[in-house]
Amino acid sequence: MVGSIEVNGLKGHKSNGYIQNCNGFEEKLDELRRLLGKSDGDPLRIVSVGAGAWGSVFAALLQDSYGQFRDKFQIRIWRRPRKSVDRATASQLFEVINSREDVLRRLIRRCAYLKYVEARLGDRTLYADEILKDGFCLNMIDTPLCPLKVVTNLQEAVWDADIVVNGVPSTETREVFEEIGIYWKERLNMPIIISLAKGIEAALDPVPHIITPTQMINRATGVPIENILYLGGPNIASEIYNKEYANARICGAETWRKPLAKFLRQPHFIVWDNSDLITHEVMGGLKNVYAIGAGMGAALTNESATSKSVYFAHCTSEMIFITHLLTEEPEKLAGPLLADTYVTLLKGRNAWYGQMLAKGEINRDMGDNISGKGMIQGVSAVRAFYELLSQSSLSVLHPDAHKPVAPVELCPILKTLYKILITREDSPQAILQALRDENLNDPRDRIEIAQSHAFYRPSLLGQP
Repeated sequence: MVGSIEVNGLKGHKSNGYIQNCNGFEEKLDELRRLLGKSDGDPLRIVSVGAGAWGSVFAALLQDSYGQFRDKFQIRIWRRPRKSVDRATASQLFEVINSREDVLRRLIRRCAYLKYVEARLGDRTLYADEILKDGFCLNMIDTPLCPLKVVTNLQEAVWDADIVVNGVPSTETREVFEEIGIYWKERLNMPIIISLAKGIEAALDPVPHIITPTQMINRATGVPIENILYLGGPNIASEIYNKEYANARICGAETWRKPLAKFLRQPHFIVWDNSDLITHEVMGGLKNVYAIGAGMGAALTNESATSKSVYFAHCTSEMIFITHLLTEEPEKLAGPLLADTYVTLLKGRNAWYGQMLAKGEINRDMGDNISGKGMIQGVSAVRAFYELLSQSSLSVLHPDAHKPVAPVELCPILKTLYKILITREDSPQAILQALRDENLNDPRDRIEIAQSHAFYRPSLLGQP
């Protein structure tokens, strides 16, 4: 088919040569097929839209678990075509291949090894969709995945899908799903959509409010919000694929979140479910904001544990303050938010971005889509949260000045990140100056302010 790369994997073959215990997987697959009304001979069709690290790993996990049931299950992944792999990355990829005997043997069996030799020598150009066919995600080449069926034509990828996984960044979600909406105009049955995107947009009219990726998808495609779910961490994509113990939470309407949680659950990847779709989605974007600042602070203090703890105290107090604006029951979010923040500060790409900026190894003129890492979604989230929380219509009482101020005035780290990343008034060193400001409130005070005042603003999440 036009725009496709076919994969002829062996039945029962698992990623990197390992055979996975499949007890129970067929039963879970049959149960979901029944719920979707699938008949014999009509496979469950899943497509992952977007081939970043998490989207690729998500597709590979499902291929590893269910790909052997060919008559019942099909998965494919869409990415844009013809993105070239530079020679430095091709050399790194060649080293990864030769360090893994299982991967090397797999490529030789598939007659795919020679092209990596030629690319290493500079005799040919590799493309991202081409290497994904062999199990290499351009944003995560150090972690080989299983071979995947790659489709580069978006219409072909989604037109008959039962489940669509949104793996594109929040900044691209609206554009991609507006195109998908065109292809679905004649559909009789609406698909299920699982969004992995972590980020938000700010809208100021008619009142300041947040727009999340699931809301973008709903408006762009007409798929009812009951069919759209969000899957959030804490997790690091490469570690999940390497079967490090992890958990996630799928949020949305009960009709689909409970059966999907069961379908996605694996011994090393526990999936819980929750009804609060929008708030969990917003929290997934919020932690990326503060991860960038954490990376800056770590680089500027030579990884000082004490300085990291100071930053963590202040950033979590700001996040707790913001959650009190967003939800009536913020305590329910404390555990998931802190866990997701913790892992992102430790190893996420947003923290890496902050570190590289502070070290001068990258600069802001390079944008927020970084080669080998993908989209740094925390940058757009800084802008969105700052713009929202600087609106006077959301004013709160300042504890010292005893006068109404915009909520952002009680969030000095967010203000500083905005000046570093968006207006570029300040250098990354400003993050330390913000922490050392003698006028900075004790983090405990900020939490007490949030807990003792009626700050909840339902309009922020589009509620009356």
